[in-house]
Amino acid sequence: MPAAEARAERGATVLNLHDLPVQDVPRLDVASLPRGAVSLLRVPLLEDPLGDAVRVPVMVARGRQDGPVVGVTGAVHGNELNGVRVIHQLFRDIGGRELRGAVVGVPIVNVHGFVRHQRDCDGTDINRAMPGRENGPTPEVFAVHLLDRIVSSFNYLLDLHTASFGRVNSVYVRADLTQPETAWMARAQHPHIIVHHKGADGTLRSAAMARGIHAITIEIGDPQLFQRELVERGRMGVENVLARLGAVDLDERVPDVEPAVCTHSYWLYTDAGGLLEVYPERARRVRKGEIIARLTDAFGRVTREYRAPEDGIVVGKSTNPVAHSGARILHLGVEGEPEGNGRKGDIE
Repeated sequence: MPAAEARAERGATVLNLHDLPVQDVPRLDVASLPRGAVSLLRVPLLEDPLGDAVRVPVMVARGRQDGPVVGVTGAVHGNELNGVRVIHQLFRDIGGRELRGAVVGVPIVNVHGFVRHQRDCDGTDINRAMPGRENGPTPEVFAVHLLDRIVSSFNYLLDLHTASFGRVNSVYVRADLTQPETAWMARAQHPHIIVHHKGADGTLRSAAMARGIHAITIEIGDPQLFQRELVERGRMGVENVLARLGAVDLDERVPDVEPAVCTHSYWLYTDAGGLLEVYPERARRVRKGEIIARLTDAFGRVTREYRAPEDGIVVGKSTNPVAHSGARILHLGVEGEPEGNGRKGDIE
């Protein structure tokens, strides 16, 4: 069933965003926006060399009743586009519904990288520059203003990503499973895989969590393209969170297959250069000792054979055959439930 028909079947009124004006505001102030309406904003985070503001687009659906503020961010890496479309589809869907609280979408966080088809901002990964500094380099100034002017308004954050160039991902979530709120948020996405991770320094997720915001990272597909099926899956995951919070009157959709839960994950790398072929598909389980990749030289001779160091599941993998020494091979998740995983009572 096409996405638009599915939304109509569930009773949604698809919002026409073309009728809405775009307002330039100095910062996000949800309380100042009209209730029962969607607002389109632009918030300045930097100045360019001409002294003009570099503005980030922000979409806000504010309900008539009070409730949590749920933020959804896309394109923190400028070439990761599925999250952009997830947010667009989300607002077309929920814009015609009765809301409690507010939903804030930031479809294109890294506008600098986005217009250049690049992952980074000014040569730096923004998702390693958080929480930033007022007197730091450009990416850190961008980061501190993003947090102060937009993200600080959130109670919950879903940060949407994809794989980077030369790699592909399963649909997976990184979350602190020892915290009940983020544990159920992760499970509400119904991904292939959930990886327990408290949050790396410098990431938007860790910076949000340091401010008391419940945050998870969701990986949805591949870079620099829209994947319709994955976009729809990502939107349903976000709406599941909104339904669980009581922000919208929707039934949570539950798939037939439970996600694989991993206590941790790590990348495997080549120890030589050559032409790399990685065999297991995404979300496939591998056994210790199983051949997962081979490296050949320029004459087609096999020079290396790589085996799984332990049992695990393929979170993501390299798709680029041209490999230097130290090239990524495969992202391996190690299954198991972390202690204090937040599952007890997470339905209430």
